[in-house]
Amino acid sequence: MARKPFMLTLAKWHIWLGWLVGVPIAAWLATGLFMTLKPIEEVRGEHLRLSAEAEPLVLPGSAIADEAAQLAEMRVVMQEGRAVAILTSLDGAVSRLDMATGAPLPPLDAAAARALVERRIAGGDNVRAATLFEADAVPFDFRRPLAVWQVALADGTNIYVGRDTGEIEAVRTRWWRWFDFAWGLHIMDLSEREDTSHPVLIGFAALSLIGALFGVVLLFRRRRARGLRSAP
Repeated sequence: MARKPFMLTLAKWHIWLGWLVGVPIAAWLATGLFMTLKPIEEVRGEHLRLSAEAEPLVLPGSAIADEAAQLAEMRVVMQEGRAVAILTSLDGAVSRLDMATGAPLPPLDAAAARALVERRIAGGDNVRAATLFEADAVPFDFRRPLAVWQVALADGTNIYVGRDTGEIEAVRTRWWRWFDFAWGLHIMDLSEREDTSHPVLIGFAALSLIGALFGVVLLFRRRRARGLRSAP
């Protein structure tokens, strides 16, 4: 006999919770459906950009960025107390030069990658392994076409150090990897985890919104039916 009052109380609280969260849930689902209707590239207007032939970066009077260098990008950073130019060519190749002398700097080896992590990352002295990955075979949690050292820490964090940039390119904690997996489930794209507008996601978002709206409507029906039962 005690089971029935408990179930009735639970049903009553369910109705009140439905009133409390029904509208926000419907709003979340409606805005989520809206955001899946167009690919993010179109939202950003990338489809409006007219294609143009890539031009090499040329700095008049510079021995680094002259017409023969065929550079796509050059950025200057400080590394170990000196200015270093990180050069990216039109074909994607990356290299470093000493800005003062113009001398090329060698790619980082495992020891240099470990030392950089130890200096720049909390707990970076607890290294479990350092593994080199070429640009066309990087781990899934990095997903950039850049040759990197994966410096794995004892706590499960992966630090990615650019072999040719000499910079820390990414930090991937265990929580980041779980978050990335959850994001893939959220947008229903476990392969690339980037596509936020595809038929499966749009379809389920629409069905979810319809279900939530039905639930909101049924709340009014339940309230009306209870009022009729209590009428003399």
